[in-house]
Amino acid sequence: MKPPHQMQAERQTEFAFSGATATAKPGRRRAPGGDARSSAPKAAGTQKARGSVRVATAETMAREQRDISVSEFFAKNRHLLGFDNRRKSLLTTVKEAVDNSLDACEEAGILPDLEVRVAQTAEDRFKVVVRDNGPGVVRQQVPNIFGKLLYGSKFHRLKMSRGQQGIGISAAGMYGLITTGTPISVVSRTGSNKLAHHFKIAIDTKKNRPEVVQDEEMEVEWPHGTRVEIHLVASHAKGRQSIDEYLDQTAIANPHAHIRYTPPAGEPVDYTRAVEELPAQPREIKPHPHGIELGILMKMLKETSAKKVGAFLQKDFSRVSSAMARRVCAGAGITPLTWVNAVDSHAAERLYNALQKAKLKAPSTDCLVPIGAEAILSGLLKEVKAEFYTASTRSPAVYRGNPFQIEVGLAYGGELGPDPREQEPGGNGRNARNNQAQARVIRFANRVPLLYQQSGCCMFKAILDTKWNNYGLSQARGALPAAPMVILVHMASVWVPFTSESKEAIADYDEIRKEIKLAIAECGRRLATLLRRKKTRTVYANRRDVFTRYIGEVVDSVRAITTVNKETLRQALASLAEHHTAHADMELDDHGRVIKKADALEHTVVVDRSADDPAPETLFEADESKPAKTRKRASAKRKTAGRPAKR
Repeated sequence: MKPPHQMQAERQTEFAFSGATATAKPGRRRAPGGDARSSAPKAAGTQKARGSVRVATAETMAREQRDISVSEFFAKNRHLLGFDNRRKSLLTTVKEAVDNSLDACEEAGILPDLEVRVAQTAEDRFKVVVRDNGPGVVRQQVPNIFGKLLYGSKFHRLKMSRGQQGIGISAAGMYGLITTGTPISVVSRTGSNKLAHHFKIAIDTKKNRPEVVQDEEMEVEWPHGTRVEIHLVASHAKGRQSIDEYLDQTAIANPHAHIRYTPPAGEPVDYTRAVEELPAQPREIKPHPHGIELGILMKMLKETSAKKVGAFLQKDFSRVSSAMARRVCAGAGITPLTWVNAVDSHAAERLYNALQKAKLKAPSTDCLVPIGAEAILSGLLKEVKAEFYTASTRSPAVYRGNPFQIEVGLAYGGELGPDPREQEPGGNGRNARNNQAQARVIRFANRVPLLYQQSGCCMFKAILDTKWNNYGLSQARGALPAAPMVILVHMASVWVPFTSESKEAIADYDEIRKEIKLAIAECGRRLATLLRRKKTRTVYANRRDVFTRYIGEVVDSVRAITTVNKETLRQALASLAEHHTAHADMELDDHGRVIKKADALEHTVVVDRSADDPAPETLFEADESKPAKTRKRASAKRKTAGRPAKR
């Protein structure tokens, strides 16, 4: 084996020779050894040029390390918050302000009365103003609420609410400040005997803290509430995924709210209040043991005010009684009197495993306030001009220890499009399929419309998985049903599992998808019942028309054969036709019930859009001027009919 110094000398000689060969020009004679010596400086120069960039060391890398503010992060990644493009940024700004206003009004027990104004101040600049009649914000909290990200009162509590993260309205103000340089303007008044406070707030993105540009008192006309004004670079357009669609759907899910909207161009729109009662107030609950993980349990053990493990389990968790706490502690190898600060990591893991194995009741559901079937029907009847309406509210369920509730509403026919069953037969099949109306899906999470990322949402996937052919509707594989229909799906939960911070789609949990499909099936069965009744009525009406069309000819033929009273025969044949086609006189009331025979369809409304009378202004109002028709039941045929009489 060669010594190390000899091997190093050979490697240097090979490097010099390869450099000389690479730099020599073709066709020129090289002197032995000369080219190697002349090329060595060139190789060294090449190394020096390549090494002109300073190589980082551990010390220089350490000097460049610093904290990253959450405001600074989202300022660079604002697409995560829903500010992808100019049109969507305008919608997100209005959405965050309206959601905050609705939450504030409902928590204060005030029927929401909102004013939304969007004005175009330049070619690509808009001013968004949202004012509510809520309780207002105290002066000390205004800068932090509107000028600091991840600041709020809803993140740490298990209670149904629209906002969850404490990001939305402050992120909208930050976007406006970045794009226009104009700070967010906030006017808040907490009582009629107090002056309003006017703030102009900028955000220091490096430190995630508010910078108050202006703070002064002022007189306002309204007794209490908050007014937010944001200037931003945006674009406005109507149609799908617009402010108009968002407010339309908000009015459906919040029939107790009154919203006045002034668009940049066109006439103002007034969304009147359909319900004069506020929804019930949800209650805050404690975490459920089946919804936590080991690290969360260890964190709770450090932060609890309880001294003993038994008291900790009963006080900091829901659905854990004293008897259950004793069984859990026994399974973990400790006692309820064990000191909390004596629980190490191994004991905490045993305690966690015992909690997961324990048979506990499901979390309390008084933390949820669903829209309700009646309110869904009110919203749909007000905003969707259809013929058939139905709604279903499922019983509460649990995912990952978090309670949730699913609601589904259907609107079918009417002005949504013609019923494929009632179209004329024949014609070009391809054109007929192209002219069929497609179902439309509207999604809600805690009464907030979800307008983007529909294909990635659990609600949309559950609708596609439903076999709509079983309910009398046409559906291609992997597509929505081809029918003039609106499908509303709402999820109420203390913690909605959104797929991103922009809150545009719901994660696909098996428990959530199962509940959605069950609610859709319940509404689908009611729709199928109505479609069968309509089909039966149409068939018998056509049969009666054919029969009565030839009554005159039958009477004339009989009269030519024998002596008979033509008028008596005509009345007898007409009565016979009416008896055998009695289903043609089937009538449905406002609840979708057949007045005479069929069973009731719960939480269903049927409106005759072809009639001259207008649709009812309120749901289920009784029309005393038009009593239900009463008809005599047709007598059964005698068994001796057609037989000769006995002598």
